[in-house]
Amino acid sequence: MDNSAMWMAAAGGLAVLIAAIAWWRDRARMARSQLDQVGFMPWTGVFFWSTMLALLLLGGAAKAWL
Repeated sequence: MDNSAMWMAAAGGLAVLIAAIAWWRDRARMARSQLDQVGFMPWTGVFFWSTMLALLLLGGAAKAWL
């Protein structure tokens, strides 16, 4: 595994962590008891884009490793 693949894998792991946090917060937002307090963070979009970034980075790291 060369240096660029390691950096892509690390960035992909970070994107997975951000996606997991966004998924958790989106689930909490959907189950809130006070429906008028929606918040300002677009958790669904954050989840989608971080998941896409994670898939691309981890796929690129796997391709470089193999």
